[in-house]
Amino acid sequence: MADRLRGATSPYLLQHADNPVDWWEWGEDAFAEARRRGVPIFLSVGYAACHWCHVMAHESFEDEATAAQLNADFVCVKVDREERPDVDAVYMEATVAMTGQGGWPMTVVLDHDGSPFFAGTYFPDRSRGGQPSLRQVLTALSEAWRDRPDDVRRVAGTVRDHLAREVSLTGQALTAADLDAVVDSLAGDFDERRGGFGDAPKFPPSMVLELLRRRRDDRSRRMLDQTLEAMARGGIHDQLAGGFARYSVDAGWVVPHFEKMLYDNAQLLGRYAQWGTPLGDRVATGTADWLLTELQTPEGGFASALDADSEGDEGRFYVWTPDQVVDVLGVVDGRWAVDLFSVTGTFEHGTSTLQLPRDPDDWDRFDDVRRRLLAAREQRVRPARDDKVVAAWNGLAIASLVDAGRLLGREEYVDAAVAAGELLLSVHVVDGRLRRVSRDGRVGTPMGVLEDHGAMAGGFLSLCGATGDDRWLDRATALLDDALDRFRAGDGGFFDTPLDGERLVARPRDPGDNASPSGTSAMIHALLAAHALTGDGRWREVADEALAGVAELARRAPRFAGWSLAAAQALVDGAPEIAVVGPAGAERDDLERQARLWPGAVVAVADGPRGGVPLLAERVPVAGRPAAYVCRGNVCDRPVPSPGKIFEPTSP
Repeated sequence: MADRLRGATSPYLLQHADNPVDWWEWGEDAFAEARRRGVPIFLSVGYAACHWCHVMAHESFEDEATAAQLNADFVCVKVDREERPDVDAVYMEATVAMTGQGGWPMTVVLDHDGSPFFAGTYFPDRSRGGQPSLRQVLTALSEAWRDRPDDVRRVAGTVRDHLAREVSLTGQALTAADLDAVVDSLAGDFDERRGGFGDAPKFPPSMVLELLRRRRDDRSRRMLDQTLEAMARGGIHDQLAGGFARYSVDAGWVVPHFEKMLYDNAQLLGRYAQWGTPLGDRVATGTADWLLTELQTPEGGFASALDADSEGDEGRFYVWTPDQVVDVLGVVDGRWAVDLFSVTGTFEHGTSTLQLPRDPDDWDRFDDVRRRLLAAREQRVRPARDDKVVAAWNGLAIASLVDAGRLLGREEYVDAAVAAGELLLSVHVVDGRLRRVSRDGRVGTPMGVLEDHGAMAGGFLSLCGATGDDRWLDRATALLDDALDRFRAGDGGFFDTPLDGERLVARPRDPGDNASPSGTSAMIHALLAAHALTGDGRWREVADEALAGVAELARRAPRFAGWSLAAAQALVDGAPEIAVVGPAGAERDDLERQARLWPGAVVAVADGPRGGVPLLAERVPVAGRPAAYVCRGNVCDRPVPSPGKIFEPTSP
C-alpha cells in the first residue's frame, strides 16, 4: 500500500498516514485511479483538532476489516478542511442539501466527475441509535454503484445542478435604519441571563460583538458587556493559561468543546483588548500571552489549534476534581480555590472546568494559586498541536496583536505580529502568488483563497498603521489588487476561489461569516482600511459594492454577517482616519490608545511625516510634541496636541 500522506503539510493528514486505509490526497491522480478501477471516490473531510474525527478514525479507519472494505470498493481521499476550504465548502453545501445538516467528520461519496451522490457526517463502527454502521453504509453504496448506475447518475446530476446554480449578490447599501433593525433582531436572540445569542451550543460571537462595540446605544453596550464578561468568567475561558475553547456545549459558557483554535483566539484578543475595562485588559493579556506561549511557531507564525483530546479523552488536560486541587495547593488554599473556581462537578466523572464567577478578594493569592495549578497541569499529557500556519488566521492574529500591544503597552505583542508578517511574506508568497498554508517553514501547495487575501491584507495594514512602514502598505495593496483581478464577480462581489484555480464541481461563493470572517467581509475591512491609509477612492468603491451584496443576508441573518455589519456601522457613523505623529513616549502612547478605542477608526502612528503612507504624509508634531490628526470623509480637523482628548471614550 502506498504511503501517500507521509509528505503532507497537514497534521490532520499526517495523523492518518499509518492507517490501513489506502488514502490519497485530493487531486486528479485520485480521480484517475478511480476511473481506472471503475470505483467511486470515498471522500473524508476533517481537521486535526476535531474530536469526532478522532473517534471515527479510531473506530473505523484504524480497523483492518473496515479498511479492507474501503480499499476494495473505493478510492479513498482524505482532506483537511482547513487546508482546502474550497473543497470543504463545495461538499459541505452538498451534505447540508442532502441531509439537512453538516459538520465534521464529513463523509461524501463522489462519481468520477466529482459529483456527490451520498453524503453524511460521522458514522459509528457499529449500528446504534438507529444509525447504520459505516460498513453497512459502504456495502449499500458499493451495491448501488454496481447494480443501480442510473440511480447514481440521477442523484449525482441533481446535486451537481444544485451546486452549480448561479448566485447573484446585489442589493442596496445598509442604512442607519437597517442597522437599528439588525440590533432589534439581535436583541430578540440575546440571552438576557447568560449573555451570548441563542441556546446551547453557544459560540463566541466575536464579529457581532465588534458591531455592538461600534454602536452608540445603551442596549448594544449592555449586550456587549454581558457577553464579554460571561465568556471571560466561564469555563470556555482557560482560567489558568488564558485563551478560549471553541464553544460551550451548554448555554452558560460552563463546559466547552475543548479544542482551542487560532481564529477564535485571534478575534477574541481584539475584542477584549478594545473593551476598555480592567477585566478586558486581564483577559486580553492572558490571551495574547497564551498565543505567544502555545501557538507561536519557531518560524514566527502561529499554529492553527490545540486538540480537544489528550490520552484519548476530551478535556482531560483541563479539568479538575476538588481532591486534585487540594493535593496541589494544600487544604487551606485548596478549599479557597475550589470555591473560587466553582469546582463542583460541572464536567464528567466528578471533574470540573474552572470558572471565575467573581473576582478574588486577594489578587496576589490568586496569582500564586494560578501559577501552582498551572505548573501541576503542565505535568499532564498535553493535547496535540496542529502546527500548520494558515495565512488568513495569521492575518487575524497580526491585527489583534497590534491592537493589544498598543492598547496594553506590551510592545512584544507588536514584535510578534511583525514576525508573523515577515513569515507570511517570505514563505507564503511564491512567485507573486499567495499560498494558504505552511508547516515547519515549508510552504504547502494549496493556493490562497479569498479569506487569505483579505485577512492577510488586513493584518499588513495594521502593521503599517503601527509602524509607519510603507512596505506593509505596498504588500497589502498588492494582495488587494490580486484579489480584484482573480476573485471579483460580475455583480461587484467576490468568489471564494480564484478564477484560475482548480475547477471543482462548483465555484464556492459564501459571503456569510462563520467561525471566522468570510472572505468577502475580510476583503471589505481590508479595502476600507486601504482607502483610509491611502485616500485611493477605488478601494472604497469596491468595498461599497461588496457590502451592498451582503446587505440582504445581513438584514435576514445578522448573526452570520457580523463582520460586514461592523464595517457598515463604521461607514454610517463616518468613523475617522487618525494619524498620530511625534516622538515615542507616554504622550504619544496616550493619544494612540485614545485613537484605537475609537470604534471603527483606522490609526497610523509615526515619529513624523511618512511620504509612503499618505495618511501620515505632511503630518508633523505640534511644538515638538505628539499630535493627533483626525480626518473624516477626506476632511481633517485641527491637530489635537498632547496632552489632549481626541474623543470622549464610549468605554468605562
